[in-house]
Amino acid sequence: MSHPYVLLSAAVSLDGYLDDTGPDRLLLSSPADFDRVDEVRASVDAILIGAGTIRADNPRLLVNSDERRAARVAAGKPPYPLKVTVSGTGDLDPAAHFWHTGGEKVVYTTDEGAERAGELGLAADVVPLGPALDWRRLLEHLRSAYGVERLMVEGGGRIHTQLLQEGLADEVQLVLAPLFVGDPDAPRLFGPGGYQSGRLRLVESRRIEDVVLMRYEPTAPGTGLTPVAADHHWLSLACELAAECPPSRTAFSVGAVVVAADGTELARGHSRESGDPVVHAEEAALAKIPAEDLRLGSATVYTSLEPCTHRASRPAPCARLILDAGVRRVVTAWREPDTFVEGADGTGLLTAKGVDVVVLGDHEGRAKAPNSHLL
Repeated sequence: MSHPYVLLSAAVSLDGYLDDTGPDRLLLSSPADFDRVDEVRASVDAILIGAGTIRADNPRLLVNSDERRAARVAAGKPPYPLKVTVSGTGDLDPAAHFWHTGGEKVVYTTDEGAERAGELGLAADVVPLGPALDWRRLLEHLRSAYGVERLMVEGGGRIHTQLLQEGLADEVQLVLAPLFVGDPDAPRLFGPGGYQSGRLRLVESRRIEDVVLMRYEPTAPGTGLTPVAADHHWLSLACELAAECPPSRTAFSVGAVVVAADGTELARGHSRESGDPVVHAEEAALAKIPAEDLRLGSATVYTSLEPCTHRASRPAPCARLILDAGVRRVVTAWREPDTFVEGADGTGLLTAKGVDVVVLGDHEGRAKAPNSHLL
């Protein structure tokens, strides 16, 4: 990936506001959640906020825990993540806490904004991105110039919206606070516009004192890509899942993802998932989708290895499970070798029943890698 892993972090009221319109910042998180945020900050390489958030909240964006800073240093990192802000105009307050606490800082701006920011004498690198802000170029520069692999974005709402709209967010960490703001002039988390992600996938929900943390992954970064590019994206994910399988001497390591026609991820799975020594990847993924889900009929199963046609551990092989689920399209990276079953031909069985099977050989090496000890 040419840009960092992008994690959006925010706390909102029950009616979706980041703050009220009063002169003081509205505290939405609980003390325990503030500590969780400190832990997340300690885990990333950089933290990004907009210039508007600097003006409104005057944050320090520090890792407050001595132990966490020490752990960063022990791992060869600076005690504080790189602090990043974005301003199209270069209109920045040089007296803000942002510039005078923590470690290194960088400002991304336009060519015009760079001239203005350069006159302020900021203790920061100033990077012009051209006549307009370009998020992809910004993220690529963060990775190539500063080695940023994980980026935490703490706002504001406009920046969160833009990154989601451009399909550049990899994770959303949302804290829901038990209060209402009810002021239409208050800032909201997300604004209107077309979003590149489809239905988000809930990864975790957790109560933290009186707030609730919800972690989501955008499930359709392939939306807006060509169909071929989307196929490569999802099959690449299936190969990543194969690498997560517990190793075995008697079965392949396989990953699978089921994706609806609109690009929404329905489920994923991998071999030997959840401690089951005989479960297959396609089986694990399909088991998570209700049989009555009407999206299955137009969905695609992406699997790192051709679905099996024979198995001793279950009554039905994966090719039969796919047919029974009503799925009519399969994309795979690798035809099953004769290692365990002579003459295996999942593609033949599926195509004979009208399923469209696509083999993308570009991914074969990655699909084979976690199985090299069997080949």
